[in-house]
Amino acid sequence: MEQITVSDIVKATGGRLLCGEENLTLSHISTNSKEMAGADLFVPLIGERVDAHRFIAGAFEAGAVATLTSEHDAMDDVHPWIRVEDTKKALQAIGVYLRERLHIPLVGVTGSVGKTTTREMIATALSAKYQVFKTPGNANSQIGVPITISEISSQDEVGVLELGMSLPGELTVIAQIARVDMAVITNIGVAHIEQLGSQENIRREKLTIQDGMPDGGLLILNGDDPLLKDQKARDGLRTVYYGTGEKCQYRAEDIVLEDGCPSFVAVCNGKRIPVRLSVMGRHHVLDAMSALAVADACGVPLEKASEKLSEFHGFKNRQQIYRRADGVTVIDDTYNASPASMMAGLEVLDSMKSAKRHIAVLADMKELGEQSPRFHREIGTFLADHPVDVLFTFGELAREIEEGAKEANVGCDCHHFDVEEREALFEAVTKTLQPGDCVLLKGSNSMKLQELASQLLK
Repeated sequence: MEQITVSDIVKATGGRLLCGEENLTLSHISTNSKEMAGADLFVPLIGERVDAHRFIAGAFEAGAVATLTSEHDAMDDVHPWIRVEDTKKALQAIGVYLRERLHIPLVGVTGSVGKTTTREMIATALSAKYQVFKTPGNANSQIGVPITISEISSQDEVGVLELGMSLPGELTVIAQIARVDMAVITNIGVAHIEQLGSQENIRREKLTIQDGMPDGGLLILNGDDPLLKDQKARDGLRTVYYGTGEKCQYRAEDIVLEDGCPSFVAVCNGKRIPVRLSVMGRHHVLDAMSALAVADACGVPLEKASEKLSEFHGFKNRQQIYRRADGVTVIDDTYNASPASMMAGLEVLDSMKSAKRHIAVLADMKELGEQSPRFHREIGTFLADHPVDVLFTFGELAREIEEGAKEANVGCDCHHFDVEEREALFEAVTKTLQPGDCVLLKGSNSMKLQELASQLLK
């Protein structure tokens, strides 16, 4: 935050200053009483298990200079205390207030799979011309987005925000805070289907990203996605499509994989631009095409955007490729998992043609609802077209992957481990690997396969 005072926060929240200096300048917002960046406003959130009001004193000791409260009506302190009715809603009101002070275009990214990679690629493409702010980490929630907006500085020329959701109505709240000028929807998958019930409901929720967009804004849709290809933006907004189909104004053609990394020709409103990516997997072609669509809309020369995209190498635990000194290749894709991303990971493994053996370590995919066993079994069936030599499955649901592979007569060497057999899994994988092997590690974050990845890379 720049040039924001306690008085501004009182105005934004409709709160009441109980004590302290109203002209005190604030620089950051924190909801963690142990982590302060300097001149912080502490927001004590009330969760299901913990009421952070009890940590206000610790927040001041850690460097906070002011706090919100919904549990005090009077206070005598040198620090400003601001009384509000609900600290979470007050934080969101601050986000709205700070968004109104911004005069740079914001791009929002949502979707079931690939939000973070798409966000990073869009930011990379835009950096060919602009100073770009992007969502740090995974701060894409009703709490994370207001704090993210507070960190945009006067030096930034464009912002790329990741907007997530897991419950009905959540994205509408976030969209009305962020009020993005351009919105990208990557796909409609089955992530969070347990909470939302169906892919149709997921599509409906994802389209609420438009709720905060001003007239004249741009909705950028994946034209290859069966649930998005026929969608159009609401009245007052424009729609463009990216993908590989003829309908897409931003279209990838002549796609080839070179050592697993895609090269292709981007056809952008009739203009042809060669693109060579440094991340593995055909699915990244769509991420890159969405980035080119945004770059073009923002006036970035597409040749320069393509050059920048070639420099993008991904980030930790998301399809990172490591080659050990003994010749074993490790594909660390342990950040999270859905059916689409697990299939994409297996395609990357299959593309490693120089490997002597292809080995997959696949764990449970969470939050898939009643159809979860079917989604896991379909991964096993998918192996018929992308075979592996050795399959390790980990977790109760992942057993369905093994069953699906056996039904499809994949013919690989299968080994299953239950959740309580984590150490046995780690030992078995470690002993199985031989020079020249390539191993993929993939599962939901809660399955903690990143611990195995770290162990294999020591």
